[in-house]
Amino acid sequence: MTLISGSTRLVGIIGWQVEHSLSPQMHNAAFAAFGLDWAYVPLPTPPERVADAVRGLGALGFVGANVTSPHKLAVAALCVTDAPSVNTLVVRDNGVEGWTTDAAVLSGLPSARSVIVGDGGAAIAFRQALPHARQFSRRGVWPPETEGADLVINATSARDEVVVRVGAGQTLVDLPYPETETAHAARRAGADVVTGLDVLVAQGAASFELWTGLPAPIDVMRAAVEAK
Repeated sequence: MTLISGSTRLVGIIGWQVEHSLSPQMHNAAFAAFGLDWAYVPLPTPPERVADAVRGLGALGFVGANVTSPHKLAVAALCVTDAPSVNTLVVRDNGVEGWTTDAAVLSGLPSARSVIVGDGGAAIAFRQALPHARQFSRRGVWPPETEGADLVINATSARDEVVVRVGAGQTLVDLPYPETETAHAARRAGADVVTGLDVLVAQGAASFELWTGLPAPIDVMRAAVEAK
């Protein structure tokens, strides 16, 4: 249980909706592992108030925040960043910096022939990390073509349908959690599957290090989300 004191440093998650996010329990477990007097809180923010929320972080003494759907693109225009999509904010004396850690999970994965499915904020972050990737979306080119791909990223929010077919010799990065029908089908077909919880822990660890300057306790963070 996180105890709030008069000197507690605050971090939060800006999104709409955020009630089901696992980020608070993951980051509060990480802060506790280091004995930090820090707390991570949900900051439910409707789209018409997102600019107020970003401006208010510094005024309220926040160290930073994560940003989730549907605000990643909008927030990129409200902070100091070169990223087209922002999921991490760091409050400095001279303003709010924006970073993207969404694609941190790519470290060590094959990605020479990658495919991205989706066109939202997370998809844009992965496209920035994989500029050579082929991209498919229902508002663009559809259906996805994965023949010859070594890495397929499902950056859609669809849970109950198979949005892309992935098979043996390929790796699926499935962003939503809990696992989607796309992930279940890929696993049955013999693909390697990187789950949404893997993605959450990887991006969360990178955000933690930006805020604290400490190495993220990845095992603690994973145990916290798997305990849900």
